[in-house]
Amino acid sequence: MIFSSLDFAPELQRALDECGYSQMTEIQQQAIIPARRGKDILANAQTGTGKTAAFALPILQQLHDRPKPLTAGSPRALILTPTRELAEQLTETIKRYAQFTPISITALFGGSKVSAQEKKLRAGTDIVIGTPGRLLEHMDQGSIELSGIEFVVLDEADRMLDMGFITDVMSLLDKTPKKRQTLLFSATISQPVKALANKLLTNHLLVSVAKQNAIADTVEHVAYPVGEHQKADLFVDLIEQHNWFKVLVFTSTKKQADELTAKLKSTKIKTALCHGDKSHGARRRAIADFKADKVQVLIATEVAARGLDIQGLDHVVNFNLPYLVEDYVHRIGRTGRAGNKGQAISFVSREEERTLNNIERLIGERIKRIKVSGYSVGNRDTILSNLAEKSRPVKSNKVSDKASNKEIYRIKKKSGKKLKKKKSR
Repeated sequence: MIFSSLDFAPELQRALDECGYSQMTEIQQQAIIPARRGKDILANAQTGTGKTAAFALPILQQLHDRPKPLTAGSPRALILTPTRELAEQLTETIKRYAQFTPISITALFGGSKVSAQEKKLRAGTDIVIGTPGRLLEHMDQGSIELSGIEFVVLDEADRMLDMGFITDVMSLLDKTPKKRQTLLFSATISQPVKALANKLLTNHLLVSVAKQNAIADTVEHVAYPVGEHQKADLFVDLIEQHNWFKVLVFTSTKKQADELTAKLKSTKIKTALCHGDKSHGARRRAIADFKADKVQVLIATEVAARGLDIQGLDHVVNFNLPYLVEDYVHRIGRTGRAGNKGQAISFVSREEERTLNNIERLIGERIKRIKVSGYSVGNRDTILSNLAEKSRPVKSNKVSDKASNKEIYRIKKKSGKKLKKKKSR
C-alpha cells in the first residue's frame, strides 16, 4: 500500500515525498487509517517498523483538517516518551513531516534550558513532545496547561513502565480532557502494558505487527564465549579482523563503558561515549559524530537502547548481556532496520550463560556460538571443582595443629620478651 493512496493533505504528501516515503510499512498500514478516524489504539510494534509515522501522520492530518489559533501554553497534542534522546529524535522526525504546514512543534526535556522552552510555550504551539519529568516541571511553574489536549501518544510505553515513570504519566494525563484520542505504542505487550491500556484507552483497537518480543528477520545473532577479563581484547581483535566500522556497543555499567573507551582509544580506534554521567550536550555530540561517521565505535549504556535511529548500522555489540532479557530486543533493534541486514554480537562469560539461554527462549531461536582461538570462558568442570574446593571446610589435623599452636606460642612468647626488654631500657 502506498502513502499517496491515503489522500493526505498536499502539504503532508509533499513532505512524505521529500522524505522518500512511498510504500507503507505493516504498522503504518494497520494504524494510520483508524487513527486518522479518531480511534484509540494499542499498538505492538518494534523499533524500526515506521511507528513514528504511524501515530504522527494521523495527528498532523487531523490538526490540518481542524485548524485553531495558537494559545499560549496550551498545546493540542501531547506525545510522551521516556528519554530525552527519543524526545529529541521524535521532534526532528515529526518536524520533517510537518515542514510544509503551519503546525508548530515544541520539545520539552531535561538538559535544555527551561527558560528557552517557556518562551516557546508562551508563543503557542500545536504539539508538545516531552519526557514526563520535564513536563511536570513546566506544569508546576505554570508555563503549560493540558486542558486543551485533543491527542495523546505514549511512545515506548513498556519502557516508561520499566523506568518507573507511570505515576508521572498518570499525573499528567489526569490534567487532560477525558474526551481525547489516545494512542499507546509499545515494543512489548506485557500484562502491565495491557492494564495501562485498559485505564487510558476507550474501545481501543489492538494493532500488532509482530509476535511479542519478536525481532527483525534481517538480524543475524552470534555469541562469542569469552572470559570477562578478555572481552576488550577480543573486541579489538574482531574490529581489526573483520574491519567493522560503524559499531554500537552496549555495556551494563558506566564504569565498563569508561574502561572500554579508554582501551579503544589506546589502540587508536575513534570512539565516542554515551551514558548518564555525560552532559546532554556531550551525548548529543557523541551520537551526532557517530551518525556522521566521525567515530568508528559508539559505546553506550541502556540509556541509548531506545529511540536511536542510525542509518547503515551493521553491528550492535552486547559487551555485557543486559540484566533484563527483554532489553536484548531493545538493544539490537538498532540494526537490521527497514529491511537492511544487521548483526547482533554478544560477548558471553561463564556467568552470563544462563542469561543467554533465557534470551534464546525469548526470541525463539538458538544463537550461534563462535569460538576464537586464544579466548575461552574456561572449563566448566574445572571452575565448579575449584569453587567446591574453596567452599569445602578445612579438615583439622590434630597433631599438626598442636605442633603449630606450640610454635605460635613460642614465637609470641619470644616476641613478648623482646618487647619487655625494649620497655625496660
